[in-house]
Amino acid sequence: MEKRIKRLLRVLQAEFALLWALNALLAALYESDILPQGAFAGDARMDYAMQTAGILLAVCLIPLALRMFHLALVRRVRQLPLPEALVSCRRWNEVRLAVLLVPALFNLTVYYTTLNITGLLCAGMVMVASLFCVPSRRRLLSDLDLEQEDTELTGKR
Repeated sequence: MEKRIKRLLRVLQAEFALLWALNALLAALYESDILPQGAFAGDARMDYAMQTAGILLAVCLIPLALRMFHLALVRRVRQLPLPEALVSCRRWNEVRLAVLLVPALFNLTVYYTTLNITGLLCAGMVMVASLFCVPSRRRLLSDLDLEQEDTELTGKR
């Protein structure tokens, strides 16, 4: 079972790194002029609509990803047998990262198409919020309610 937990942790860490890599890739594509910048720079209506959508996405999805999914994850996963709990834990963490990825990519796109700093600030908020979802062994064992078993096996407190 220890191997499955280690493998799950590696997969979750790779997916978390992918979240950051996709954001960096999008920024690199805009900065290298592969994707056009400033397409809606002079359009006040489009600027307002995109900024509003980006702010609402960030404000609604950050708390959802941080708190609501954690509660659902812990409540649901702790009731399952361990093999099913590992699969469920992975799925919930993937959903959490996807919920954070959407506003991050959207707000980066808003920033580069409108050249308004609000999109960059919202994307930054989402990326800072993603740091609260960094997968670690301690968090994984806590979510799976295996902390007592781990301390008994390792002899550490």
